[in-house]
Amino acid sequence: MTKSQKIHLTRIIVAGCIFAVLMILEHTGTLPEIPATGYNWLGLGLFLIPYIIIAYDVIAAAGRNIKRGQVFDENFLMLVATIGAFVVSEFSEGVAVMLFYQVGELFQNIAVNRSRESIKELMDITPEYANIEVDGKITQVDPDDVEIGSTIVVKPGEKIPLDGVVIKGESMVDTSSLTGESVPRKMKAGDEVISGCVNQNSTLYIQTTKDFDDSTVSKILELVENAGSKKANAEKFVTKFAKYYTPIVVFGALAFFLIPSLITGDWLEWLQRACTFLVVSCPCALVISIPMGFFGGIGVASRQGILIKGGNYLEAAAGLDTVVFDKTGTLTQGVFKITEIAPMPGVTENMLLETAAYAEQMSNHPIAESIKAAHMEAGGVISLDLLTETQEVSGHGIEAVLKGEKVLAGNAKLMNKHGIVFTEKESAGTICYVAKEGKFMGHIIISDVIKPEAKEAIADLKATGVKQTVMLTGDRKAAGEAVAAELGLDKVYTDLLPADKVTKVEELLEAQDEKGKLAFVGDGINDTPVLARSDIGFAMGGIGSDAAIEAADIVIMDDDIRKIAKTKRISRYTLRIIKQNITIALVVKIGIIILSILGIANMWIAVFGDVGVAVICILNAMRILSKRKKY
Repeated sequence: MTKSQKIHLTRIIVAGCIFAVLMILEHTGTLPEIPATGYNWLGLGLFLIPYIIIAYDVIAAAGRNIKRGQVFDENFLMLVATIGAFVVSEFSEGVAVMLFYQVGELFQNIAVNRSRESIKELMDITPEYANIEVDGKITQVDPDDVEIGSTIVVKPGEKIPLDGVVIKGESMVDTSSLTGESVPRKMKAGDEVISGCVNQNSTLYIQTTKDFDDSTVSKILELVENAGSKKANAEKFVTKFAKYYTPIVVFGALAFFLIPSLITGDWLEWLQRACTFLVVSCPCALVISIPMGFFGGIGVASRQGILIKGGNYLEAAAGLDTVVFDKTGTLTQGVFKITEIAPMPGVTENMLLETAAYAEQMSNHPIAESIKAAHMEAGGVISLDLLTETQEVSGHGIEAVLKGEKVLAGNAKLMNKHGIVFTEKESAGTICYVAKEGKFMGHIIISDVIKPEAKEAIADLKATGVKQTVMLTGDRKAAGEAVAAELGLDKVYTDLLPADKVTKVEELLEAQDEKGKLAFVGDGINDTPVLARSDIGFAMGGIGSDAAIEAADIVIMDDDIRKIAKTKRISRYTLRIIKQNITIALVVKIGIIILSILGIANMWIAVFGDVGVAVICILNAMRILSKRKKY
């Protein structure tokens, strides 16, 4: 409990004790009774003591808002209602209304603070300093002052202050605050690390790759801090609702008081009913519980490693019925590996792989890198002295001279160009044909590895009610269709350029149901236009480019696409709770308003209709947080 909340609680206790004493004295006949004629000024003076203790901040807030021209708010409603109770000599009811109102306010503050715990925990990832080794001594500096390319030292138990690459050391790193993963990751030389994670057991030496302002932790904090600025439709409705609702209630209560009083002449009776009407009409339950529901949903998602940039995107996720995926880096790992080595008779696998590795030695293409890596893993050694000439033929492959012999490594076009006799193969992967001195040596198939969780993610999405899963890729038809078939996708479009992806997404948007929402999931710079065009853009935060993360509406920090379905479940549960709160608040309030018009409900019942319903709605909204382990 914060200091201000403790002061608030103390005021409630003091005012409550004084009020209880006065109530006892009143019911035992110790206090003077209301005179037959005139006004009970003594009773007013006594009950004003607890009233001022408990209501001075409400009076001050109402006064400030009136000066600013913002007359009609809940402070004004409570002030008018309680003053009305004092006018009709209902002193105990006037104090009770304000006392229970303040109890409700305290409860709301505590509940809102609890709903922000996940955000506060996320804010704790901010590193306070960075260690730089100067002349053999460790010096602490501000992370903002560390330049790209600097070497920082991260000791066990310290937060990693900047993004970079491990150049020395090996340690377990806790990434839970960013990705939601409970199991630490092992980091060693050559591994990329991101800021905000906690080094656990050994010292790491890291070469920085980004400034602090561009680091992962800075971008995450910026996303979280700006999340509240993008309100969901329900939140916007409540804001507008309160703006027009409150003056309507005030003027309605005034009419409710004046018209019957002029007809019956019973001014005090109708004033009391009008005050009861004002108390129960206070929109606290809706104004507090609905934004709190969205805040709770965003907070729960952040603890799962899902950063949602606003309540509007959380709300939209509930209606997700079409999910469009980029292939490389999203459904696949973006890491090419050799899946087949097929040498011709008289040629060994090692001979074929070595020849291809020499040919690809000067290329930095992903296919070339995978062939060179496989050759090294097999214990192969490259002597560049043996390689006297290499030439990359665009769209075909590599022509090289190895030990004085001409080597070709590339696609079928390269083989046909040089008149090589070979058998063309069909494969979902990329085929590299190899020939030496005019003779075909065999082929190597390189494939992008499908993420192990991808198939489960697609099935999980369909279980949540997603009607259509689509893949867009620039790969060949055979490769794209093979991945789609293995994962159980509904549609696949291949051989697409970035502009073609935007066109396909627009076609899908036009074809889908009006109430349905389309999400695009991508990770690269070329996905940025599509992320911006879709109803909801999901970016992979771990391997995703900065541009993709910036353009996306929701960021998955650990690249686990199973969390798309989890986002939809969090959204649906959040909206379900919010709809329950709206129903509870409206049904109870309308019922008590009718009773107050008929003269059946008194101000005590009105207190329940306001404070009691607000507390019920807040408790209901807090279920979003308590369910975080079950999404």
